[in-house]
Amino acid sequence: MPEAVGLRTHPMTGVVQGALWAAAASVGLVSSVFSGDGWGTMSPIVSLLIALVGGLVVGMVFGYLSWRFTRYVIDGDELRINSGIITKASRRIPYERIQSVDIAEPFVARLFGLAELRIEMAGGKDSRTSLRFLELDDARALRRVLLARAHGDTQTGVIADEKRSIITVVSPQRVVIGTLLSLDFLAAAAGLVTLVVLAVYFDQVLVLLGGIVPLGSWVVQIVGKRVIQQWNFTLSRGDRGLRIERGLLSRSSQTIPYSRVQGIAIKEPFVWRRLGWQRLEVDIAGYAAQSDDQGTESTSTLLPISDPSLAAAIIAELIPGAMAESVARTAAPRRSWVFAPIGWRSRWIGADDDTFVAREGWIERSTSIVPHNKTQSVELRQGPLARWRRIATIEVHTPKGPANADGRNLDEHDARDAMLAQLIRARASRA
Repeated sequence: MPEAVGLRTHPMTGVVQGALWAAAASVGLVSSVFSGDGWGTMSPIVSLLIALVGGLVVGMVFGYLSWRFTRYVIDGDELRINSGIITKASRRIPYERIQSVDIAEPFVARLFGLAELRIEMAGGKDSRTSLRFLELDDARALRRVLLARAHGDTQTGVIADEKRSIITVVSPQRVVIGTLLSLDFLAAAAGLVTLVVLAVYFDQVLVLLGGIVPLGSWVVQIVGKRVIQQWNFTLSRGDRGLRIERGLLSRSSQTIPYSRVQGIAIKEPFVWRRLGWQRLEVDIAGYAAQSDDQGTESTSTLLPISDPSLAAAIIAELIPGAMAESVARTAAPRRSWVFAPIGWRSRWIGADDDTFVAREGWIERSTSIVPHNKTQSVELRQGPLARWRRIATIEVHTPKGPANADGRNLDEHDARDAMLAQLIRARASRA
């Protein structure tokens, strides 16, 4: 890999960018047609062709200019990415700040054998830097170089592909079944069926079409988000962390370094609990503020569907000592029912030597597990009505993500004791 020499990304970047813009324009046009808007008196076919051609041309011009004025430089201390057509910019990434390097293969890029390299750095809302697009082999080689430099290997400058062992592969069939039994899909499907029946019964198809189309789009979005993005979900283990590979049309390879795990959330929808299924989501430092082409949920999903035994093993690997079900529990008192007439029975917190655990929810049960050394601060909240009911809420602050370690509406004395105890545990764990 050449050093101190400016390199360009793949020349086909402009074509891929144009195809992406054309696809986005077409999707936007289709949505506007279904919502009743359009391009005047033009037929949908003509409008679609204009959107495709226009998006392709504009995207290719923009992509070419971006490619023409973008170079990346690898030297002994940092990775530099120089870009800008009118206003020049130089992004400097010290190797010691690199936390992970992921590879994404959007569908259009896959057709040309290209991939996007995503570099996550420590701290800051702009902690992600991307290189679009490289040949897949070049992206993998560059990832090895950057990871070697990030781990202090300045002699060879490159590391071999990490030996990995597969932990589990979630079959597409299981993802499909889990999606069809999820609460949001069942709610959307029930609403869609109800509207169709009402439209036929009252012979008001056009009137109710305004509700049928959005609900139908919601169903399609749920299926696309859960099934297409999590297709052939593979979780494997390496020396530096876990790796997730997934996707039917667009493939992604995401690395979860052990040191960056801030917390884990166990999600158990009502129907899933009857089948003994769980979904694991993870807080990763630097990922919370990011949003990619696949959405925030995809970057936080650790296991889309799992049995409790496998989920417990994965949690114990990422957070050693975590045993959520065996901690001593402090439950919400009966007088807190005014805030959650049914859900108060499901609320409790607990802690052991390694983790703080909080559970809530009866329709979808959520259990958040946070290591003590990842606790940023602890807050006690008590509003006027809570003071009257002698209850309070304790919040254990962690980076924004799916793990929400809050003990809601606990006895005020229990909440204060839990807050002070958690502060002591956090200080001792960091020390």
